[in-house]
Amino acid sequence: MSKQSGRGRVVGLPQWDRCAVMGVVNVTPDSFSDGGRWFDTTAAVKHGLHLVAEGADLVDVGGESTRPGATRVDEAEELRRVVPVVRGLASEGVVVSVDTMRASVAARALAAGAALVNDVSGGLADPAMIPAVADAGAPFVVMHWRGFLEGGNVRGVYADVVAEVVDELHARVDAVLAGGVSPDRIVVDPGLGFSKEADHDLSLLAHLDRLHALGHPLLVAASRKRFLGRVLAGPEGAPPPARERDAATAAVSALAAQAGAWAVRVHEVRATADAVQVARAVEGAREERRTPGAGAPDPVRPATDASGAHGRPHAPAPSHPPRAEGAR
Repeated sequence: MSKQSGRGRVVGLPQWDRCAVMGVVNVTPDSFSDGGRWFDTTAAVKHGLHLVAEGADLVDVGGESTRPGATRVDEAEELRRVVPVVRGLASEGVVVSVDTMRASVAARALAAGAALVNDVSGGLADPAMIPAVADAGAPFVVMHWRGFLEGGNVRGVYADVVAEVVDELHARVDAVLAGGVSPDRIVVDPGLGFSKEADHDLSLLAHLDRLHALGHPLLVAASRKRFLGRVLAGPEGAPPPARERDAATAAVSALAAQAGAWAVRVHEVRATADAVQVARAVEGAREERRTPGAGAPDPVRPATDASGAHGRPHAPAPSHPPRAEGAR
C-alpha cells in the first residue's frame, strides 16, 4: 500500500494488489441503509474499527445522507459529526476517506488524518472543493452526478446511459484536472442509483470496461442499493429491505473486482472481502493458464483465432490504483 505519513494519513492514492474493500460509516440519523446506528462518535469509531477487523482496507466516513428527499445538514453540524470520527479512526492507523460535498469539511477531515476525499458531486456542489483538494494534494473520488435528489431521482433520462455517464465523467475529470488535482490522484465512480433507474445501474455494471477507458481507477458503490432490491424481487415481488441485500452486494463486488475495480464501497464488509478474495483467486488461476508452460492446455479454451488471441481478452488492470436509492 502507499506510504503513510504519521498514523492513518496516506501519502498519495492508496494502492493494493487487489480490489480494495471500502467500509462505510454513516454518522447520520437518516441514511437509507443504517441511519442512526453509528450517530454517536464513540459508536462510529468502534464500528469503523470493526469494519477493518472484518477485512476493510479503508473506511469512508460521512455525515450527510444523500438519499432521495434528504434535507442537507448545515456545515457546523456536518463538521461536528465527521471530524471527531475521522480523527479517532486515523489515530488507530485506519486509512480514512471523507464522504462530503463541502470543501470546509474535506479540509478539516484531511487535517484530522483523512487520506482522501469522496465527493458524490464530483466538485459540482461546492466551487471551493476542487481548489481545496488540489491545495491539500489529496486523492479525489469524482462521482457521476446530475444534481441533488431532493425532488426524487432527478434527470434520470438517458438515450445511452453508458455513453452519457462516460462523457459526463470525462468532462468532470477535465475540470478537476484543470483545477490542479494531479491525474494520478483521481478516482472515478459511475454513481450507481444517483439519477439512475435499475436498468441504468445494471448497464453500467455490465460495461465497466468503458469506465476504465477514462484512464483512472474505478470505485464501484453498489452496496444495498435499490436496483439490487429490484433484481432480487423479480417483476412482481416486493424488494427486500436494504439490510437484506448484502449477498447481492457481495456478488456485485466480485464482478467489479474481476473487472478491475480499484475498490468497492460496502456496508457489510466480511461477505464482500470473501467475494473479492475468491475473485482474485479465480483470476490468478486464469492467468496461470495463460502462462506458457504453466500446465496442460485447457480443454475448453477456444481455439486460437487468426490474430493469435485466445478467446475473450482479459481486461487490463487500471493504469493507476484506481453512491440508490442515490444514497450513501
